[in-house]
Amino acid sequence: MNGFKEIGYKEFKINPFDLKHKWMLITAEKEGKVNTMTASWGGFGVLWNKEVVFVVIRPQRYTKEFVDAATSFSLTFFNKEYQKELGYLGKVSGRDEDKITKSGFTIAHEDGIPYFTEANAVLFVKKLYIQQLAPEFFLDSKIDKTWYPENDHHYLYVAEVHKIFKSTEGESFIF
Repeated sequence: MNGFKEIGYKEFKINPFDLKHKWMLITAEKEGKVNTMTASWGGFGVLWNKEVVFVVIRPQRYTKEFVDAATSFSLTFFNKEYQKELGYLGKVSGRDEDKITKSGFTIAHEDGIPYFTEANAVLFVKKLYIQQLAPEFFLDSKIDKTWYPENDHHYLYVAEVHKIFKSTEGESFIF
């Protein structure tokens, strides 16, 4: 279990392209229940003069219900030692079992937003915009055919970063 310190945006120095093969957890709470999913697609940037993240969630994912119900959610990043747990959390649905308990991760809350104490870094974000990707807007039709053969287009979420936690323990792949 990690201790954390809050850091500012300028201390959050990562190359977002280095995260391509590293997973994060998208975590939200609905009606007192927490759910999470493993994700690797998304990005960081500035939009509407705000520091934001972009994440995508397929419509059939159980976690989408939680993110939709919440005002804010967390993105947690982990060191390689947790790869097995992240794989499990990405394969099993919270509809079917209590996957968080089975993963061994510990839920904590900051400003009412759930996150995991085993994380290396945590971003606490507030939703600003949601829109489903649509086939007619792909300029390269191969993307639509390759990634959405079942027409289950992701929903794009733009969320403002409100707080960043950095682990005070061990080495970090993210900083």
